[in-house]
Order: sequence, then structure tokens, then C-alpha cells
Amino acid sequence: MLFTSLQYILFLPLIVALYWLSPRKLRLPLLLVASYYFYMSWMPVFIVLILGMTLFNWLWGAFLYRAENKKKLIFGVGVVANLLCLAFFKYSNFLLDSFGSAVQLFTRHNPGWHADIILPLGISFFTFEFIHYLFEIYRGGKPIKSFVLFALFAAFFPTQIAGPIKRYKDFEEQMLSDTHLRLSHFDEGVPLIILGMAKKLLLADNLATFVQMGLSDPRAYGSPETWLFAYAFAFQIYFDFSGYTDIGRGSAMLFGYHIPINFNMPYIARNISEFWHRWHISLSTWLRDYLFIPLGGSRGGRILTHRNLFLTMAIGGLWHGASWNFVIWGVFHGLALILHREFGFFKEKVSWLKNAIDSPLGNLASIFVTFHVVCIGWVFFRVQDIGQAFFIVKRMLVLSPIFTRLEGHNFLVLKPDLPVVVPVVLIMVALLVILNVPISRASEKGCFRQAPAPLKALFCTILILAMITFQPDNSAPFIYFQF
Repeated sequence: MLFTSLQYILFLPLIVALYWLSPRKLRLPLLLVASYYFYMSWMPVFIVLILGMTLFNWLWGAFLYRAENKKKLIFGVGVVANLLCLAFFKYSNFLLDSFGSAVQLFTRHNPGWHADIILPLGISFFTFEFIHYLFEIYRGGKPIKSFVLFALFAAFFPTQIAGPIKRYKDFEEQMLSDTHLRLSHFDEGVPLIILGMAKKLLLADNLATFVQMGLSDPRAYGSPETWLFAYAFAFQIYFDFSGYTDIGRGSAMLFGYHIPINFNMPYIARNISEFWHRWHISLSTWLRDYLFIPLGGSRGGRILTHRNLFLTMAIGGLWHGASWNFVIWGVFHGLALILHREFGFFKEKVSWLKNAIDSPLGNLASIFVTFHVVCIGWVFFRVQDIGQAFFIVKRMLVLSPIFTRLEGHNFLVLKPDLPVVVPVVLIMVALLVILNVPISRASEKGCFRQAPAPLKALFCTILILAMITFQPDNSAPFIYFQF
């Protein structure tokens, strides 16, 4: 059930109405049943998976909490069990393909092994939530006693498929709190849902058409066009994923729940480290708390810190998808973080360089450079063919002219393959960037609730009319559904 589908538009108000009309003791079971129905709407058989993993982690968390001896071993077994389940569904074919390629190097024959395994929706996200739960109990936290509460923590449908990744203590407090129906839930939630749908249908899906045009034959385009395609994908994935998060956060607000903010205007980051403090915040903080810090964090000196950064980002890249292009994307960001850290040490020793970078013009230059580094990384994220990805990056970095010599003449003309839609895309993206800053700040600070009702109604009406008028014929699934 897609957030942007008619099915969800009918499903959400029905569940909201039943939730607030039900006695308080029935609300959480109702929300759990609705969440399982939401999950089963795609492929009912996978309810067995999420129920099985939920029951295992609930029982194992209680066992871990009561254990007096071998606590570390019990914790390790729980984490490994979750990772093995994730690896089976997500990485079986990746491992078989990689092994087949290795065999081909020696025998010149690829056995072509393949397993017919369907990736369950959301498994990467709720697996990370289960691991977080076991981690916190191992560190001394108390487990959730009620199975219904624990099951709802993992299955809560606004965050079930693509996050944000929740922290169980915060969510448990909200489940146990005596929340009453308030108009503010709808004042904030409804505009946020509409904004998220507009980001997806009006912006991301239209940009996707332009991106696909460039990737269909990347060798037909020069450097300027290739950069435009990279810019378009950068904003496509941002509007796609932040749109999903807005819909999820808005839907949760209708039940009185507040889930974490996942984006904070990432493309105005001044360096790659700040970018990861603004992009997919729930994942980056999870990787920091449960991978980077357990590896040693920054406590072991410069070399070990670089190793930990590299491993964290490489594993984070592999988490995104079972393909080598995601590993390369993670490695790319790991190396970028290491270079940024080393440059920071160097900058502190050179006063004039530090003053120049910290100046207003230096900040603008830093944002410009960081954004373009991120755009290069997005090529590896988007293009699964490694050779083609490196070709595109080479085309971006080794500038080629936008002019070509007309056959039979001695004068230059604009390349005929320069898409006529480029000016429209540039204007649209520029307007979106300008408008998204105040809209994002308004949604994060709750300004929708404070705005006059006629203004909110006008804002929502304009977005709805724009979606009806300009959305493409077919809406693609959210990008992060594949992870």
C-alpha cells in the first residue's frame, strides 16, 4: 500500500477515526492490527516473517535482561540472528553472484547461481530497530513487557517500510502516555501529509522522468547535460525520501505520535560530515551509536578513527542495497569523511586558510563544493552498472564541450542532444530549492499550527491542485522501498 495511493488515502482516515472513537485500552491493539494489515497489503505471506522476528526479539530481549552470566554472548547471538535473517533475504543473491564472478576468474565459466528470494518490504529498517532494542537492553535498559507494545514499536505503519528508524524508549513513552484528541494533531499532520505527497508526486516523479532520459544513453550527452542529470537525481531522491518521511510523520501526528525528523536541509551542508548530520538522520545516528562507537569511534587515534569511519560508511552503503555500486557509494563517503577530517587538521594550522573558509564567501564555497561531491556520490547510488557509473563520473569531471561542428560546415552549433526540457528543469529545481527552505522550517517548527486557518487551507489547496495537474501518469514506488 503506497502512501500516495487511493487505498492509503481511504485507509488512513478510517483508522484515525476508529482509533480516537475506541476505548483507550483498545487503541494500541487496533493500531497494531491496522499496521499488520498495511504490511500484508503487498504480500500477505511476509506477515509470518515480521511476526516471527518480533516474537524472537521480544523473548530474547527479556532473556537478555534477566541473564546474569554470559550476557555478552546472549546479546551477540541475538544480533547475529537478526543479521542472518536480513542477510538471507537481502544478500543471498549478491553473495551467489559475487562467488560466481570469482569462480569465473579461474575457470572462465560463471555457474550463474541464483536464488528466487523476494526482498520483504522494510526488513532493513525493522531489523535495525530490533538490533537497537537488544543493544539498549545489553547496556542496562529495561525491556518492553507487553508484546502488543513491542510489536507496535516495530510494525507502526507510518514508519514500517522506510523509517525513520525509531528509538524504543522514546516510542514506548508515547505509547504509554494518556494522549487525548487535539486539533493540533490535524493542524500539523494534514498539511505535512499533503506537503509530502506534493514532494513525491509533483517533484520527485517528474524529476525521475528527466533522470531516466539521461541514464538511458549516457554516452549521448556531454558534461553539462550529465551534471544536470546528476543535479536532477540529487533533488529527486531528496524529495522522494523526505516526502515519504513527511507523510509518515504527518500520519503519526494524527494519532498523537511524534517520530524523528529525518532531514534538515542537507544540501546547504558546508562539509560532508555536516551533510550526514542533515541527511537520513535516523540512519546516520544509528550507524554512529551502534557501529562507529562500538568499533572504537574516535578514541583510538587518527588511523583507527579513519578505519572506523571507512568501515561504518562501507557497511552503511551495503545496508542500502545488495549490489557493489552501493558498497562503492559507501566507500566514497567514507573516504570523503576521512579527507574532510584530515583537511580540518590542516586548516587549524594555517590561520589564513581557516579565516578564508570561515568567512561568508568561504561558507558559500564550502556549500558549493560539498553539494557537488554529494552529486558525484549519487551517481554510484543510482547506477548499478559499475563501468557505466565510472564513465558518467569521468564525463562529469573531464569537461566536454556543449558545442559540436555541424557536418559540412565550418561553424559551431549547440549540440542537438541537449534536451529542450533542461531550462524548464533548471527553473523548477531552483524554485523548489528556494521554496523548500521556508516550508521545511515551517513544518519542523510547527508553524502550520500557528498559521491562520485560511492560509493553511489555501496552501493545501494549491498543492492538491498542482498535484492533480502536473503529476505524471504513473507514480513510481518510493526509492527507499527497495532497501
